[in-house]
Amino acid sequence: MSKPMLLADFVRLPPIVRGDVVEGLAAAIDIVAERGAQSHRFLRFGWYAAALAAYGGQARTLVVEQEDAPVLALPFVPLGPRALRLATIPGCYWPFRSFGLALDAGEAALKTALSTLGAHVNGLRIGPVHDDDPAATALIAAARASGWAAIDRPIGQNWSLDLRPAADGQPWPRNSTLRKNRFHEKHLAEHGALDWRFLSGTDWPAAFAGLGAVEQTSWIAHATDRTDMKFTTDGHLAFWHAAVADPVLAGMFRAALLSVEGAPAAFSFDIDTGALLYAIANSYDPHFAKQSPGKLLYWRNLVAAQARGIQRVDWGAGDSGYKQVIGATADAQIRDWILLRPGLPATIGRLLGRLWRRSGQRGH
Repeated sequence: MSKPMLLADFVRLPPIVRGDVVEGLAAAIDIVAERGAQSHRFLRFGWYAAALAAYGGQARTLVVEQEDAPVLALPFVPLGPRALRLATIPGCYWPFRSFGLALDAGEAALKTALSTLGAHVNGLRIGPVHDDDPAATALIAAARASGWAAIDRPIGQNWSLDLRPAADGQPWPRNSTLRKNRFHEKHLAEHGALDWRFLSGTDWPAAFAGLGAVEQTSWIAHATDRTDMKFTTDGHLAFWHAAVADPVLAGMFRAALLSVEGAPAAFSFDIDTGALLYAIANSYDPHFAKQSPGKLLYWRNLVAAQARGIQRVDWGAGDSGYKQVIGATADAQIRDWILLRPGLPATIGRLLGRLWRRSGQRGH
């Protein structure tokens, strides 16, 4: 009589992992986005398609499957002279440029991704991304372990606001803040009737016009080169218009808009991923600067976000003064990365890495 084998006696085979590079944007992008970190679920097919429509580029997609299910989807477009065989991840600069990685993707999937990618390009730019980006940090660590050069350049310091104390019943906003806001709202109303609106979903793309109208009056339109304008035709409006063709993305895009006597006066625009809110842009008409319309609107926006379950607001880099006043604190650094495959590309990259680090500056 044979002795029965216990489950522990069976040899567990490693998962079957396959990698491939396909032309265009792969349908697997949406599948991986749903299986990845909640913070990255806006990195959908429609997000990358909007980037290609607005900024150009011929995309290919690195897809890695684990047990016949996609666990990594990384779109890329050519970067620089074709002879260098460099690539970059497409997307919008805000809040970051990253890719999809399923939560259950293993080390073998990352190694397969790198070996497959190395057969097609000499190097890949990832970023800007936060230091705690789950997909980028995992791939960068695997790249270093596999002999790739991983060179970073600093972009800035990220700021975030923790809303969990408010959910725990601690007084928020403070009574002193509410009194100041009521004072400013009273004087702002002397300019005309105030209308506070919250926008999402089917409000797009028509509602972008109001946000753009505010930007056209703002300091950024008159004191900068306008490259940071989000919702004007000479800025990045084409990207956001294309992105809301995906109804899932349209549902994630939220804005608060204040109008005075029917004219847009201030806005804030965010990406809502569930527990985490990315603050993409906010602006106001300087004609009302003494009454702080932007701050009044953003306090209302924060209260509404907390009420629907937002636990943290990611505010990005820059303008740390007003962010600290509201209660934001510094957290992860934001960087650009270049990964260069083993061999000559990695050797050259290590020699010239200092030049890349010195070039760290805001760019799109």
